[in-house]
Amino acid sequence: MMKGTCIALYGIHGIWWSFMKETMATYHLQSFWVLFLAVSLYFAHTTSTSHVYIVYLGINQFHDPVLTSKLHIQVLSDVFASEEDAKRSILYSYSNSFSGFSAKLNSSQATILARMDKVVSVFRSKTLKLHTTRSWDFLGLTLDETRVTPIEFTNSQDVVVGIFDTGVWPESGSFQEKAGMRPIPSSWKGVCVEGEKFEPAKACNRKLIGARYYLKGFEQEYGPLNMSGNPEYRSARDFLGHGTHTASTAAGSIVKNASFFGIGQGTARGGAPWARVAVYKICWGINGVGSCTEADILAAFDDALHDGVHVISASFGATPPLSPFFASSADIGSFHAMQLGITVVFSAGNDGPEPSLVQNVAPWSLCVAASTIDRSFPTEIVLDSNFTIMGQSIISKEIKGRLANAITYFVDGVCSLGNWNRKLATGRVVLCFYTPGLVYEIAQVAVKTAKGLGLIFAEPFTKPIADVDDDIPTLHVDINQGTIIGNYLAGSLKLPVVQISPSKTIIGKSPAPTVVYFSSRGPSSISPDILKPDITAPGINILAAWPPQTPPTLQPSDDRLVRWNFQSGTSMSCPHVSGVGALLKSVHPGWSPAATRSAIMTTAYTRDASHDSILAGGSMAGSTPFDMGAGHINPLKAMDPGLIYDMKTSDYILFLCNMGYTQERIERIVLPSPGVDTNCKNMHGPNANINYPSISVPNLRSPITIKRTVRNVGCGKKTTVYFGVAKEPDGVEVVIWPRVLIFSPSKQEISYYITLKPLKKSEGRYDFGEIVWSDGFHHVRSPLVVLVNNSDDFTM
Repeated sequence: MMKGTCIALYGIHGIWWSFMKETMATYHLQSFWVLFLAVSLYFAHTTSTSHVYIVYLGINQFHDPVLTSKLHIQVLSDVFASEEDAKRSILYSYSNSFSGFSAKLNSSQATILARMDKVVSVFRSKTLKLHTTRSWDFLGLTLDETRVTPIEFTNSQDVVVGIFDTGVWPESGSFQEKAGMRPIPSSWKGVCVEGEKFEPAKACNRKLIGARYYLKGFEQEYGPLNMSGNPEYRSARDFLGHGTHTASTAAGSIVKNASFFGIGQGTARGGAPWARVAVYKICWGINGVGSCTEADILAAFDDALHDGVHVISASFGATPPLSPFFASSADIGSFHAMQLGITVVFSAGNDGPEPSLVQNVAPWSLCVAASTIDRSFPTEIVLDSNFTIMGQSIISKEIKGRLANAITYFVDGVCSLGNWNRKLATGRVVLCFYTPGLVYEIAQVAVKTAKGLGLIFAEPFTKPIADVDDDIPTLHVDINQGTIIGNYLAGSLKLPVVQISPSKTIIGKSPAPTVVYFSSRGPSSISPDILKPDITAPGINILAAWPPQTPPTLQPSDDRLVRWNFQSGTSMSCPHVSGVGALLKSVHPGWSPAATRSAIMTTAYTRDASHDSILAGGSMAGSTPFDMGAGHINPLKAMDPGLIYDMKTSDYILFLCNMGYTQERIERIVLPSPGVDTNCKNMHGPNANINYPSISVPNLRSPITIKRTVRNVGCGKKTTVYFGVAKEPDGVEVVIWPRVLIFSPSKQEISYYITLKPLKKSEGRYDFGEIVWSDGFHHVRSPLVVLVNNSDDFTM
């Protein structure tokens, strides 16, 4: 019988006494979780099959890991014949930062747990996927020694960045301690765990101060870690390279002369190069693909929150449909992190450009889209020594062969494996054209299988992105260029000789940033009244540290060894924001995660280097907040935002009430604090009233008024005056009151109101505007997203 695992989280008011009977509303919410579980069970498995589940009950009220673990066994024993059977079934006991456990259960046992009064939610542990130097100069964080920059004056040595990923290559220069690093902060409780080819005494230092790995959930789902033909390390050591890359991007030390075979040469470093790094290996390779089980993810959160990290960077997610917030390990872990003052940054996903596929949309975390930087890699294509055209690629060696048309090797000229006519393309560089559904990765596999020498892939000019040749050397050109090459080929009496030169690195000549076409777009499919993504950051062709024993393409046939590699994805944009978060934590140690998010969002810019609107990759239009959130991150501005929209744990209660949670269940989720009201009867208004730095109204039928509160974090010793201006969405009247905010040393927090009134008849169309507060120096900008939905009852 196939086995699996279940995670159960508990917030218990006592071991020896029972909870009072809950209200009928509680019963209805509990019924929802039972229904949610039942639907997932129906499609997933039968009652005789065991799997991994997560049962969530909120906060840990014992503050004693031993007592909490005993409770888990006691609760689990209710669905097993004996306590010994319960102990054998358990994988993890989450007892540090919240209460929970993971255990092998069948669907009947999971359903019984879901019906317990104590239980907040029960859900099966899913497998999530990874979302996969010049960038910091592009962001304004330079290393120019002739002037002071945030890197020089920021004291980030007391900040710890936790990386949830595939591990780390500890010998990389990015993780070596530099002269002058102080001892590890006394508040740090983490450890470096010994494992295969990972000796803590050698691997860890004052820079890399923590390294853990989590394998139980993965092995329950996929069986014992297979290292024959599937290289991996049973330790925190990284093989896939993804974790090494993201960790060095967020907080890697300064390393000079980094490059990929001379391409992109420069000084590599993370956003917070003096911050400490702690890695939590939760993702494991299966045929070169990183897979992360929710049981392992939740174990990492439990440890990281207890260890003392200040920022968590997590570049993974699950494609919609999205699970309820407290049926997701990422959302549960990040909620508890937020309550402890820890900023959690997630990647938005790589499912764009279609709308509503954005991932990691909880309002208590940051969600990051991906965009380009102003670095390009032009690659010269010469035909018959007399005709030249430029493409984009990352090629380190010259290629010389004959140019051939795809129709010679593929039916209808469509470069896919299914269309291959079994003719070999040996010594040929094949010209392939994009067709709907045909991405260049498919063409790469097809041409490689046909033994081709290289690939020229012509695609819409909104899509070409240079990349490290994964399966075969690939040049990206736009459709116009591809047509010119195709016409040259058609007019030649014999196959032209094609010569492709090694790629060059050009800085500052390409429009940037542009939101990349694959970056997942909003609106959120589970909570459209919270704008996601929040922000965009560099995520294309990011050069960062790489395990020297891992091929840069992860292909067994690739015998190259590198210490630096290019990677693209929202996986790469996420650690950029994590690095900025670490800098902000060092400059403003008292800021909440919400304050950090506000500073990052309200100081973002929406114009590219040419002062034009930021383009949305995959289209010819400008980006909207669904593409880029509040805009592109600006670290220097974020350090001095002027005003912030702050939120405490209690401020999320309105959101929880609107999501259907009752007072009893909210009390199990929210850490107790004086003055915190968890009674939903006292909570009024839509989620638009949550003090978020952006405003999203997905169903405007009649005039509504929204409240926001801002705090002055600028010059607190003198009177400061801010003036408010609204850019109205099409067909919506926007009134701000008051329009002038006057801050004084004794009045640093002020509320204002925005009234939105529909002026048109509309349905199913989003329009965009913004609210900007300025004192002449600071410009505090909030995106405004409105869907007027009144076609049935519109009256002027």
